[in-house]
Amino acid sequence: MAEAWLNRICGEYFEAQSAGLEPGTLNPLAVQVMAEVGIDISQKKIQAVFDVFKSGQLFAYVITVCDEASAEKCPIFPGPATRMHWSFPDPSEVQSSETVKLEQVRLIRDEIRAKIEQWCDEVCLQTAAM
Repeated sequence: MAEAWLNRICGEYFEAQSAGLEPGTLNPLAVQVMAEVGIDISQKKIQAVFDVFKSGQLFAYVITVCDEASAEKCPIFPGPATRMHWSFPDPSEVQSSETVKLEQVRLIRDEIRAKIEQWCDEVCLQTAAM
């Protein structure tokens, strides 16, 4: 969700890429709640951070979004990037009925959007001023 929001909100300044410890599949609830706001992430693949590292790309920023309880599972990406950590609950860890899970994932989606809007307002203004 963070990758999609960053590309949507300030994609003229950044191209976000997302990666985890291991490749995998997207959480269907994350796909659903993003579709509700007009963003289709259904074809995205979860790539392994090691594969991104092996590609040799350099990044200005590396932002991890693991929740604090799962911080030890958060990928570490080497290189000269500015590193930030934004703690958000893991949508796949939400436990409850489907209705409550969906509501919780919507809240996570909206928290991520708000954080990215705030960050983009700050960083994109600085970048434009250079």
